[in-house]
Amino acid sequence: MQQPYASPHAGPEPGPPPGTRGRVLVVDDDPTVAEVVAGYLDRAGYTVDRAADGPAALERAAAHRPDLVVLDLMLPGMDGLEVCRRLREHGPVPVVMLTARGDEEDRVLGLEVGADDYVTKPFSPRELVLRVDSVLRRARPAEHPRGPFGAAGLSVDPAARRATKNGAELALTLREFDLLAFLLRHPGRAFAREELMREVWGWDFGDLSTVTVHVRRLRGKVEDDPARPRLIRTVWGVGYRFDATGTEAD
Repeated sequence: MQQPYASPHAGPEPGPPPGTRGRVLVVDDDPTVAEVVAGYLDRAGYTVDRAADGPAALERAAAHRPDLVVLDLMLPGMDGLEVCRRLREHGPVPVVMLTARGDEEDRVLGLEVGADDYVTKPFSPRELVLRVDSVLRRARPAEHPRGPFGAAGLSVDPAARRATKNGAELALTLREFDLLAFLLRHPGRAFAREELMREVWGWDFGDLSTVTVHVRRLRGKVEDDPARPRLIRTVWGVGYRFDATGTEAD
């Protein structure tokens, strides 16, 4: 039977004092996985709450709003997708999804509901902590953020992490906001998916479908007609480009 995680020979290295780096809610019905993940996050300096199912996770999140949720996709009763949707009804919160299988469909499902990252079981707890660090680092405002900027009716405010279209606020996930901000900063330039993964996600390698799914979701929120995008264009054989003019393609 395949183990749900891959445990290194050595334990986690001593880190900052527990609770100094934020609060993480770990949701997994496997007590062994939850215990190991919580232990590594605790040693890395996080305050950790645990829940074994969806209803308990929602109760924990309501009592103590987490800075990030590590969420198993395959939960009994209410699955991780529904938990993610309900968590997001109460405001944005970064989510790292745990998927029990390596199927692309599972990964895409997690990304479609707005997960900011995913880790496929079996996984290294050290890798998961690094993913949590990366997501939270990008979720927090920069010390010296730029002022609002934009084009083609779109505007982003990095300090407030707020994006608007024609003055109306957009409901964007962490990664969708970062992707839009990056494209707005580089209008007219075509980026390969590998470049976007490196610049927006901070990964030098990974599943490129992550970028594809986020572009599709972002188009659904910023384009007048997502089926015929005028702003986020596909550049065949290359990747994607932001067109500040928003005109019809030839």
